[in-house]
Amino acid sequence: MSDKQTNTYGGQAVIEGVMFAGKNSFVTAVRRNDESIDYLTVERQDNPKLSKLKKIPILRGIAAIIHASANGTKHLNFSSERYGVNPEDDAQIVPEEKKSKLAMIIGIGAVGVLSFIFGKLIFTLTPALVADFFDKWLPSRFEQVALEGFLKLILLLAYVYLVSLTPLIKRVFQYHGAEHKVINCYENGLPLTVENVQKQSRLHYRCGSSFMLFTVIVGVIVYMFVATDPLWWRMVNRILLLPIVIGLSFEVLQLTNKVRDIPVLRFLGYPGLWLQLVTTKEPKDDQVEVALASFKKVLENDSVQVNSGIKIVR
Repeated sequence: MSDKQTNTYGGQAVIEGVMFAGKNSFVTAVRRNDESIDYLTVERQDNPKLSKLKKIPILRGIAAIIHASANGTKHLNFSSERYGVNPEDDAQIVPEEKKSKLAMIIGIGAVGVLSFIFGKLIFTLTPALVADFFDKWLPSRFEQVALEGFLKLILLLAYVYLVSLTPLIKRVFQYHGAEHKVINCYENGLPLTVENVQKQSRLHYRCGSSFMLFTVIVGVIVYMFVATDPLWWRMVNRILLLPIVIGLSFEVLQLTNKVRDIPVLRFLGYPGLWLQLVTTKEPKDDQVEVALASFKKVLENDSVQVNSGIKIVR
């Protein structure tokens, strides 16, 4: 299987389900509380201007991350709505309510982008402010940027660990593990069955968790080239350089995926894999079934033939 083919598919864990992205569509499968599986299928319609940006290094990372944030939020919203809905309740939803929900879904993409940007600003500016407090004891640029990076790493790890303790997020992290296992099974050329998927690693080089960690590492390198004083300029350049850090981090993520089969270079992606030990959990068989249901529908939309191996409840 070519590298181009294996990079075609990616996914995202949602509430009680998984979203997979293919060449022609995005598909979310959600396990309802009556044990059936419900789907949301969105045809891929890439904006021509956005498609051009995705071909330009650094800029393609910014475009891809913002697009994924907006699209992922829509599918996350679908999963949160459908999980607690019984099939017989569907007929009770009047057209006006459906229109209202449609309007909300259309607007949810903008919320996703804003949430992503706001979150990055908090994780970028807060460590810079705290590091500046220690300027009297650690005055050099190297010391300040190193401390800033360390604080950002601690903030990221603490946040991920704390949210992982909640029952809801723990199950989302299990579906995250199921998503990775399905992709690994497919990339290894094995039949897509629950048994084969469960044998795979729950870690993957292209994961968004790795991207988050790379923004910390790349940020330390980039910020070494700009002044940390005065404080107002430090805040300004952190904001101005944020797109550069995001873009470069995306390129690093792609690079680590390309060299993962080269023994002397595969270690470059290890930091991101270590973080995934927290952001993914071992899934149960029924969770793997949901992930497989989503992925097989994506493959079906791409006209890819695969071995079945599970019963999909519709």
